[in-house]
Amino acid sequence: MLYEQRAHDDQLRRHTMAVLVDNEPGVLARVIGLFSGRGYNIDSLTVAEVDRAAHLSRITIVTSGTEQVIEQIKALLGKQVPVRKMADLTVEGDVVERELALAKVMGDRARLIDALRVADFMGARLIDRTIDTLVFEVTGTSEDIDSFLRLLEPVEVTRAGVVAMARGTRTLNVDA
Repeated sequence: MLYEQRAHDDQLRRHTMAVLVDNEPGVLARVIGLFSGRGYNIDSLTVAEVDRAAHLSRITIVTSGTEQVIEQIKALLGKQVPVRKMADLTVEGDVVERELALAKVMGDRARLIDALRVADFMGARLIDRTIDTLVFEVTGTSEDIDSFLRLLEPVEVTRAGVVAMARGTRTLNVDA
């Protein structure tokens, strides 16, 4: 039984964390430094101001690690960064996650028609076109976007990173 528990604790697991921080210079650098200084990887990082009056930004971090590593990351975030509130959305329950990607396809008429079919099937939106290129916008889970890109085989891709929030009545507000 103890061996099974230890094996479970050593498994890498993907976690999505939402962090409300004071919107001040250097906060993002501290977050990145916390991860890089300890050799932890950031799979996705998004940050934006969410409350101008209160000077708050929300950082969404996707990382993978053992339970011990994830607990250490959460403890370090609380100590080293001006965190107002933090939630490990993975642990706390149902989450809505979305990512945005832009993908460029180049080719002849047949290639572009095939790309339009894939985009239609996957729910992507055509946002720019020239004679020999198409640029699509797609949103969805990271897995949805990975599938779209495998089917589309674009020549260039940019991804905005994961944004996430808890489903239902749970919120990440300073007052809540």
